[in-house]
Formats: sequence, structure tokens, C-alpha cells
Amino acid sequence: MSSFQLLLDGFAAALTPVNLLYALIGVTLGTLVGVLPGIGPAMTVALLLPITFTVPPASAFIMFAGIYYGGMYGGSTTSILLNTPGESSSMITALEGNKMARRGRAAQALATAAIGSFVAGTIATALLVVAAPAVVSFAISFGPEDYFALAILAFTAVSSVLSRSIVRGLASLGLGLMIGLVGIDQQTGQARLTLGIPQLLDGIDVVIVAVGLFALGEALYVASRLRHATPEVVPVGRAWMGRADWRRSWLPWLRGTALGFPFGALPGGGAEIPTFLSYAAEKRLARGVAREEYGKGAIEGVAGPEAANNASAAGTLVPLLTLGLPTSATAAILLAAFQQYGLQPGPQLFDHNPALVWSMIASLFIGNTMLLVLNLPMAPLWARVLRIPRPYLYSGIVLFAALGVYALNGTVVDLFVLYVLGLLGYAMRRFGLPVAPAVIGMILGPMAEIQLRRALAIGAGDVTVLVRSPVAVVLLALAFLALLTPLFRKARRTRVAP
Repeated sequence: MSSFQLLLDGFAAALTPVNLLYALIGVTLGTLVGVLPGIGPAMTVALLLPITFTVPPASAFIMFAGIYYGGMYGGSTTSILLNTPGESSSMITALEGNKMARRGRAAQALATAAIGSFVAGTIATALLVVAAPAVVSFAISFGPEDYFALAILAFTAVSSVLSRSIVRGLASLGLGLMIGLVGIDQQTGQARLTLGIPQLLDGIDVVIVAVGLFALGEALYVASRLRHATPEVVPVGRAWMGRADWRRSWLPWLRGTALGFPFGALPGGGAEIPTFLSYAAEKRLARGVAREEYGKGAIEGVAGPEAANNASAAGTLVPLLTLGLPTSATAAILLAAFQQYGLQPGPQLFDHNPALVWSMIASLFIGNTMLLVLNLPMAPLWARVLRIPRPYLYSGIVLFAALGVYALNGTVVDLFVLYVLGLLGYAMRRFGLPVAPAVIGMILGPMAEIQLRRALAIGAGDVTVLVRSPVAVVLLALAFLALLTPLFRKARRTRVAP
């Protein structure tokens, strides 16, 4: 069956009343958490994991996809109106967006961000439809040594790119790998790192790890730096764009999409790099009035980065769905959600659960349209959301996290593990360790261990079996390059500095 026919079947499933309701809930929650500083889509999906056990998988992932896209949309509102990015990928939007707002052009800034996100998200989702089957057909030929090399690439890329230093990134990864070792060894049957606690013999539930490190850790960190003063929000009316704004925005939307999608699909690529590149490219290409407005509120500096931001979100789903490889924090939580339902993203997911995959992809088109309808007329409402007192907000997150985790198995041990991981997440943020490598290490670590053992068993213990496959050699070379690139950059900066 062709991809187009499968996509049509996905639309048939996604357009049912129940799934449309879940899509609406997802995009509304995603926009809400994107608007609120410090609460990203990763935290929201993590918080909702414990309460979606009774929801059918297709409906749950339609909602999660809506949260993911909605979070990317909502981050621009905070950046423009408050000069406080809700997500790291929205930092570039704040440079020109907040200056536009302070010049009385908040409506135009919000409109170009919303429409650019819609254009980029739609085009990038269409590219996902084309790219995913091609990657699946290639991944079917992967052997255990190839999957092990792929995991190593994910570990090194995420640790070096998503951290201010390689050492901190690898330290976070090591913590995640250690958490992933807790439980019974699948090959020998020996208990590992369980401290004699019977409830840990099955390992630490990935939901508890996600909620503890992301949601509880973030809530504790923000609470420790809580400001009680009400933030100053730039007033805004209904979002709209004039003819000149349209003329200046449509090319940056397309260029941002072209930058964001491939970077999102790369391990460790993320959305930060393409948004910065888009901003730099638009600044270099600016002429006339646009060049004079850069640094004072140029609409191109909002349109391009916002398009790159949302295009990278669709790009992230390519390696996640086809290879089971998360390239961002939210993708890692989505991978945990798949595992919660007993599903493993990869080539077999498209063969065994095509209805789930294609209904989720179809829902991205639907969610994009819903987000445009939500964001354009409701900009003043989202601005009021920014005035929610932070103590109420984060105390509610802590309570909701505890209730959700306790509902998993009904044991106090889970709550104890949650709070230990929450304190660990707080400490990691306090000392500058990124959280994403820890979660990815915990999720992918057991898979990497199993594939390594399989490869060595096939090679009768010969370590060279790990480099006999050309694919494995290329992936390991890329992993080595990912580790060396930050060192080269540091050496270059040292040499250039006087």
C-alpha cells in the first residue's frame, strides 16, 4: 500500500470525533504550556503519561503530537510579549519579537509567528510523509551492530550538542545509563542496583524517570528562583498582518522551513541551531527598511526562526518513528510513551502498527490547522495566562506528578523514587547538567546493551564484529566526530582570541 493511501487511512482515523477531541485537547494544552515560562512540551507529556493508561494508543499519541506542536507555537507568545522564552528554541524569536511588541507591533509579531508556524509545520509534515517510508526501507537491513552504533551516535551527539560542555553532557548520560541498569539482567537473571528492594527488580518505570527528572525537577528548580512579582506583559489586540508584512514574511517562512526540517532529523540537531541560522541568514539577506530595523524589531527576525522551530519538530519525528532514535528531550519522552504501551518505534512499527503511525502523522496536519485558529484570535487570552501566580502553578505540578505516579502501581516506593529523581533533576539544573542526555541514556541504554550482547554472540566474542558493517562504521565515525567537534571549536576560539 502506498504512503498516500496509508495517509488517507490515517486521516479517516484521526477525523473521528473522539480523536478530534484529543487533538484539540493536545494543541490547547501544548499552547498553554508553551506560553508559560519554564513549562515545555516535554514536561507536559511526562506529566500526562501516568493518566493515559486507559486511553487507546492512537488517541494518546494524537494528543501527545498536539502537545508537541502546540508547545512550539506557544513559546513564541512568551518570547514576544514577555521577552522570556518558554523553550530554548524560542530564544532567537525574543531578539526581534519583543522589540516589535515594544514598538506597538505585538499583533504583527504574533501573527507572523503563528502563520509561519502553520506554513512550516504543514510543509515539514508533508516531508515527513515522504521521508519516513524511505528511512524505514533502509533501516530494515540493520543488524545488531548497526543498532548499537546508532545508540552510540545518539549518546554522543545529544551529550555534546545539548550541553555547554562535553563533560557535563557525558556525566548526565552516565546517570541515565546507571538508572537504566536497575533491575534484573535479562541475560543472567541477576539483580542489579536494586538495593534489596523487591519493587525495583523490574527496573524503574520510564514514566517515573520522565516525570521526576523533567516535571518535578523543573518545578523545584523554578520554585527555588521564584519571583512573586507579576510579570510585565506587553498589551496586545487581535493578531493581524498588513500587506507589507505578508510580503516581508513569506520568503523567511520558506527558508526557515528548509533549515529546520533536516536539522530536526539529525541526532543532536534540535531546534536551537536552525533557528539561529535562520536569524543569521535573514539578517544577512535583509535590504532597505528591513536592514535598518534589525535590532529594533524586524519582522523577518521573527518569521524565519519561528518557521525553523516548527519545521524541526516534524523533522524530529523522522528518526523517532523510523529508528526509535530520540533527538530531543520531547522526543525522548514520546519514546517513553511508546514503551509504556509496549511499542518500540522503528521499522517494525510501520509494519505492525501502521494505523497508529499514520493516524498520528495525519493528526499533525489537523493539529496545525487547529493551532492557527487558536493562536490568531485568542492572542489576548494567552497573554492573560502569563499572569497566573507561579506558586499556584508549580505546586499544582508537584501534586499532579505525585498523584499520577502513585496511580501507576499504588506503591509508596514509586513515590520515594519519584522524589529522589526530582531532587536529582533539581541538582542537575542547579549545576548545569542537561536533563535530556540522562533520559535518553535511561531509555536507550538497555536497548544498546541488548544489541551489543547480540552482536558479540553472533561474532563469538570477537569485538571486530562491531565494525564489520559499513553502516556501523559510518555511525561510529559520526559519533567520534560529534565528540571532537566541540573540542575543535574550543581550540579555534582559543587560537583566535588575543
